[in-house]
Amino acid sequence: MKENHVSDKRPKTCPAYHYYMFNKPFGCVTAHRDVRFPTVMDYFKGLNNDRLSPVGRLDRETEGLLVITDDGKWNQRMIHPAYQKQKTYEFTALGELDEEKQLMLQNGILLRGSDIPTLPCQISVTGTSVLSEILPALHPEIRKSFGQNRPCHPIVMGQITLTEGRKRQIRRMMKAIRCCVIALKRIAIDDIVLDENLNPGEWKEFSP
Repeated sequence: MKENHVSDKRPKTCPAYHYYMFNKPFGCVTAHRDVRFPTVMDYFKGLNNDRLSPVGRLDRETEGLLVITDDGKWNQRMIHPAYQKQKTYEFTALGELDEEKQLMLQNGILLRGSDIPTLPCQISVTGTSVLSEILPALHPEIRKSFGQNRPCHPIVMGQITLTEGRKRQIRRMMKAIRCCVIALKRIAIDDIVLDENLNPGEWKEFSP
């Protein structure tokens, strides 16, 4: 008896991608492996998903929002310079940030070793203090590095939003106007905002 075969014309399902919001702690590097420091991917070993990768990178001393995903195409769209994704950071810096310096940063500034100014950015000052008041709240490594500075050294705190991602860009921008970043935390990438309930080292799955 001849069998009748019915072709299945239903569309194939798309792979189920995963997206994780991670609050990167101070001291770990954005990498899959490193011989000196812990990596951000160490926090995701329990998922047993070798396809996961960080979206962009934060340097070892920078904390805050880092997205981890196994969706390669989405990853590329998020980090490609053509899309100019807005990335917002909170900063604490040694020095003073008057209106003239803010305007220099907003309009674009030349960084050491580059002949192309930075793209325009948004920057605002949210507070001022002195080193002795904010030092106890900083990471022990930072306290050790800056503890020898004058206790009355002025401190400025603020937010900055960039649409590009040069290496250590905010630190270099601040250095160009004679300020020194001592704490930096990313709080948003476009409309992806770091969940305030996530402690450093914690993550949660989300839908972008």
